[in-house]
Amino acid sequence: MLSLPSTVRIFVALQPVDGRRGIDGLAALVRAVLGRDPLDGALYVFFSRRCDRARVLYFSQNGYWLLSKRLECGRFHLPWDATTETVVRSIESTQLQLILEGIDLRGARHRPRWIPAARAG
Repeated sequence: MLSLPSTVRIFVALQPVDGRRGIDGLAALVRAVLGRDPLDGALYVFFSRRCDRARVLYFSQNGYWLLSKRLECGRFHLPWDATTETVVRSIESTQLQLILEGIDLRGARHRPRWIPAARAG
């Protein structure tokens, strides 16, 4: 299980990628397809066509990290439709952790959250 702070930004590519791509190939996809900078400290998540592999690209202060998970049985259940016109989706760290642990979030829903009222000026 990954332990991620709630403040980390996570972007998921909605279109599947070739599971053989390495760091340079995924960084190029982040720039060209997702329109983002892979050096910005966010996590970029990619799933294979069969949704049995996940890759997470992250740049720390002095180099790239590439985390990979291959399921021996079953598939990752993604809570969105990959046929949408958007190419990237932002998710929370808890959602990523649940997806990578095999939890199907399609029926899950968020409860209303408390948001502080704006201060009267």
